[in-house]
Amino acid sequence: MAFQVKRIHDEAGESDGFRVLVDRRWPEDITEEQAALDLWAEDAAPSSGLWAWSQENPDEFTEFSRRYRAELDANPVAVAALRKRESDHATVTLLHSGPDTANNHARLLADYLASHPTFLS
Repeated sequence: MAFQVKRIHDEAGESDGFRVLVDRRWPEDITEEQAALDLWAEDAAPSSGLWAWSQENPDEFTEFSRRYRAELDANPVAVAALRKRESDHATVTLLHSGPDTANNHARLLADYLASHPTFLS
């Protein structure tokens, strides 16, 4: 099973399975009911400093990707917690609030989880 990625602004669906918000901040324009979350994994989101840097440097997605992967490398507990959800559920949807559906941290996180070995059991 692979993680899938979706914007939190999109309507929740049965095919989403276990829904995980991977933003550090709660999206202001979404209610808890609309979010239909199972988990808010803010520890798996980019750090506040990296997020601020990315907002100041929107054309530097490659560098943002490198820095975010380094943060994930240094955060095995948050990564392992998501892997645990993957083993417990047939489908896990990583949710983000950004407007870009192709270049966003949730997609980077899904790719990271797919390409890195499990850190903890």
